[in-house]
Amino acid sequence: MTFLNFGTEIPFVSHLGFALELFDGGQSTIGYTPKSEHLNSFAVTHGGAIMTLLDVTMAVAARSVQKDMGVVTIEMKTSFMQPAPGDGSKLTAKGRLMHRTATLAFTEATLYDLQNRACAHATGTFKYVRRLATGPKSANALSAPVSPIPTD
Repeated sequence: MTFLNFGTEIPFVSHLGFALELFDGGQSTIGYTPKSEHLNSFAVTHGGAIMTLLDVTMAVAARSVQKDMGVVTIEMKTSFMQPAPGDGSKLTAKGRLMHRTATLAFTEATLYDLQNRACAHATGTFKYVRRLATGPKSANALSAPVSPIPTD
């Protein structure tokens, strides 16, 4: 299987080892094999890792219709239906862009185990953001510089 590029470097995604498999036409698929450090005290995949996977899967589905745009999460709701295995088997998240406006994307994603059982489901709203041009062949990153908070 050929793995795709997310279109931008996402250090946390690289750290977790997510593999982009589908990024087109409002659809996304990301594969993930949890490592031992991604498990909770019950030896199943930690909910934070699952929520990150679902968040990224929905964001990729939103971006798949306009790959030159970035997206930021506005809200996300996650339901955990059953534990996601932590035995080294691959998990697969599938996302879908349900509706888009000029500035917002409404999405959903489901996480499946190797037996194709749904382990978790999420819905999310994302805001489209542009990269700011800095020259004819360069653009600012999606993250804005942080301004210090004044203290009196």
